[in-house]
Amino acid sequence: MNGFISWLEEKMTPMAIKLDNNRYITAIKDGFFGVMSLLIIGSIFLLLSNLPINGYSDFMASFLGKNWATYFTVPYDVTMNVMTLYVIVSMARSLARTYKLDSIMVITSVLAAFLLLTPFIAFKDGTFGIPVSNLGAAGLFLGMITAIVATEIVRWVDSKGWKIKMPDSVPENVSRSFAALVPALFVLVIFDLIRIAFSFTSFGTLQAFIYHYLQAPLTSLGATLPATLLVLLVEGLLWCFGIHGSNVVGGVMQPIWLALTAENASAFAAGKAIPHIINYQFYSNFVKIGGAGGTLGLALCLLFFAKSSQYKALGKLAIGPGIFNINEPLTFGIPIVLNPIMMIPFIINPLVMAVVAYFAMAWGLVPYTNGTNIPWTTPPIIAGFLVSGWQGAVLNVVQIAISFMIYFPFFKSADRLALKREAEEEDTGAA
Repeated sequence: MNGFISWLEEKMTPMAIKLDNNRYITAIKDGFFGVMSLLIIGSIFLLLSNLPINGYSDFMASFLGKNWATYFTVPYDVTMNVMTLYVIVSMARSLARTYKLDSIMVITSVLAAFLLLTPFIAFKDGTFGIPVSNLGAAGLFLGMITAIVATEIVRWVDSKGWKIKMPDSVPENVSRSFAALVPALFVLVIFDLIRIAFSFTSFGTLQAFIYHYLQAPLTSLGATLPATLLVLLVEGLLWCFGIHGSNVVGGVMQPIWLALTAENASAFAAGKAIPHIINYQFYSNFVKIGGAGGTLGLALCLLFFAKSSQYKALGKLAIGPGIFNINEPLTFGIPIVLNPIMMIPFIINPLVMAVVAYFAMAWGLVPYTNGTNIPWTTPPIIAGFLVSGWQGAVLNVVQIAISFMIYFPFFKSADRLALKREAEEEDTGAA
């Protein structure tokens, strides 16, 4: 076991560190972290317009009128349904800080480039508009690619010194505007040429091309159980070597899972059948119960059955944060990191949680998640209820019980070792 652990640490750790430190992965993570508060707020408004309570709709209509739902759906539309705009702004700011560029110059250039490639629609009265769907999940991958490419163009132009420099006597805001002119011109010319080139293809737009060949295949793959299990396996292994596996995995998978979440939310808002079992809510609320490794069951083991003083104290310390899906006291207090005994259930448990939740939903026992983005610190059972109704809450209870049973034999082994060490230390001290 020690040899296997050493081999994994030697091979996986450098790769994971490089991935976690990659500027583009970091920008994607920053992009979603930056907008998560808006996505949560928008999801709350969506939930308020569709509370699964008998008579709720009639009551609200009698109180606020027949169009009462728009009081909640409009805030949802300007958050969740246009999330790509917010994501690329956050990504552009992150990359600008990495390259030490003027963030305003980068953000405006990126937004202009994205809107240039986003398909417009023409109305009969001669006006034009952008479908909201093109600014949401459907345009997400185009937006992320645009943010990276447009920022690199700005960086390249800036590195060449191709910018208009004003005298020192000119006010700074005016000087910054002229300095941004040439980089922005390069971005718009290049992206306009791309737009024109794709207008002569059968796809018509770059967005349609990316959605067809990149976003749709990736989201389809990300929505499968085997791919999810592989991701969870990698995440667990990274955590076991002290690397924040959730951050590494999140940088790659979060765009895919959030796109699936947005599709579920749109279907839920429209009263249509929800399409996806696996999405960000599935991962957050039905896999990571108690945090990475699904460790709420382990926290309960320590709280009620620990014999050693070390684990008794740790159980009291860990249960509070564990209820809110924070498990660093367990990860580094037992520790789970580089612990041959506790690594096994830490890796296995999320896989079991995913399989149980997947088939509970696939067999119709639990509704698919409704696309509501709730804070990741929402306690299990409450979280299950908010995203999948009372059946989701019951599923969380079952999962906590299963997690407890998976961790229990490994916990007992570790607890006996700790108790033995404490007894030996007492004997040594007495001697």
